[in-house]
Amino acid sequence: MSALAILEARNLLVRHRADYDSAYREFRWPALGQFNWAIDWFDGVLAKGETADRTALHIVGNDEAKLTFAELSERSGRLANGLRALGVSRGDRILLMLGNVAPLWETMLAAMKLGAVVIPATTLLAPADLADRVGRGRVKHLVIGSGDAPKLEGLADGVTRIVVGEPPGPGWHRYDDLLLGSAVFQPEGTTNADDPLLLYFTSGTTARPKLVLHSHKSYALGHLSGMYWIGLMPGDVHLNISSPGWAKHAWSSVFIPWMAESTAFVLNQPRFSARALLETVTSHGVTTLCAPPTVWRIVIQEDLSQWKTHLREVLSAGEPLNPEVIEQVRAAWGLTIRDGYGQTETTLQIGNSPGLPVKPGSMGKPMPGYRFVLAAPDGRNADEGEISIPLGDPPAGLMRGYQRDDGTIEPLSGTVYRTGDVAMRDEDGYFTYVGRADDVFKASDYRISPFELESALIEHEAVVEAAVVPAPDAVRTAVPKAFIALAPGFEPTRDTAIAIFRHSRARLAPYKRIRRLEFYDLPKTISGKIRRVELRQREERAFKDGTAIASEFRETDFPELG
Repeated sequence: MSALAILEARNLLVRHRADYDSAYREFRWPALGQFNWAIDWFDGVLAKGETADRTALHIVGNDEAKLTFAELSERSGRLANGLRALGVSRGDRILLMLGNVAPLWETMLAAMKLGAVVIPATTLLAPADLADRVGRGRVKHLVIGSGDAPKLEGLADGVTRIVVGEPPGPGWHRYDDLLLGSAVFQPEGTTNADDPLLLYFTSGTTARPKLVLHSHKSYALGHLSGMYWIGLMPGDVHLNISSPGWAKHAWSSVFIPWMAESTAFVLNQPRFSARALLETVTSHGVTTLCAPPTVWRIVIQEDLSQWKTHLREVLSAGEPLNPEVIEQVRAAWGLTIRDGYGQTETTLQIGNSPGLPVKPGSMGKPMPGYRFVLAAPDGRNADEGEISIPLGDPPAGLMRGYQRDDGTIEPLSGTVYRTGDVAMRDEDGYFTYVGRADDVFKASDYRISPFELESALIEHEAVVEAAVVPAPDAVRTAVPKAFIALAPGFEPTRDTAIAIFRHSRARLAPYKRIRRLEFYDLPKTISGKIRRVELRQREERAFKDGTAIASEFRETDFPELG
């Protein structure tokens, strides 16, 4: 019955994919009791009947693979039996550290069937990061590629080690050997919809990463909201550009396409090439493409009009795109890049769905199944405030809670879940991102959104990336300071600085102007998010010590600005 309820909800969203008002009004999250996404949905729906022989996963480039739903069902069944023989049982934690290779998808499905909990990990992790995840994640089993296996030297004693590729030595189990048994998998007991499924480490932009626990309901069923945002339909070929180990990969390379009965398509490139991406999209009939802003900015350097694609939907996530990027894609292909917003703690919350007119700068409207309040500092619901989800009737896509260091789960409490992100809501119900609650600051008693200033700065040709923080000031309390990463071909000179100051003045109100800037190697988390907290602390230390920053340019250094 659970699979049928999901199918009905999914079909409603597909039917109303271009009718946002009807979808939002009519959609209800299916009520689930016992539910295992891999068994009840993937095996029970996708791997049977007319969809069984459709392509479920198609990887091109390095590590090519092409598997149908039926083949993935069979292989994941074999793997689940092999893992069980090694001692993997319900509730065990499996650290999964693989690139975009077929065993990643097979392991995800096999772990779900067993009722085990997957901890996705990027291959960029250093040994210290791995030790933290193994320890705080209470890892019992680990699946890793042979090239990354040396990172475990001296770590993870007592952990079952499974390697994709050649074992680096004794004590390792070969992944391929686990596929030799029966494809008929019989679960031991039932899975409840709220049973744990995934444990994600957040990016840790202000502190060490938190552990976010998701269930079969939240990170499987919950991705119906993302499916609606993308506008996926059965039979689509969906290409998502993101790295394994992070939530967006599970969103758009696993759950969203398979909730829609479409193909998860992957392009592996040792070094990113926009031309190779465009050739692949064109030659393989990709119908929907989601890429981060950085990729879109590189892609538009090509003459897009030369590429006759089959694309119907183009999307971006992570941060809003520059208007000129959106306009160049629209001019070449007649398609509008649509933005979306969500978190590791949730599924897609807010977005520009196919049936919504796109407002420049807005991240769209609440997705079906999501309700919000914008909480002002005093807690009241306002037109600008922290995006918050009422907990009286929470959406299916909301996490179960954060895991504490002692392994217990800190459940969500209070009346709302606060996302930590501030937004504005206009008279039409559209949300516009302002910034992280702890990044917004006051300068001369004006409230400043770093994100707004950064968006203006990256429109300058010399700026590839920017981070704006408050620089303490004896007169104004604080002034906006920009840390700038330069585009290739530009030098950190006085001439470049004055050009950026002039650009800031032309695009921002006087109280928002950049007053100081510094060309700087921006500190980032392992997932690529800027750690503004380090930049703020640097400014505070310099102010407290009375230290002048030699590499800093100030607006007052340029009398020619007037």
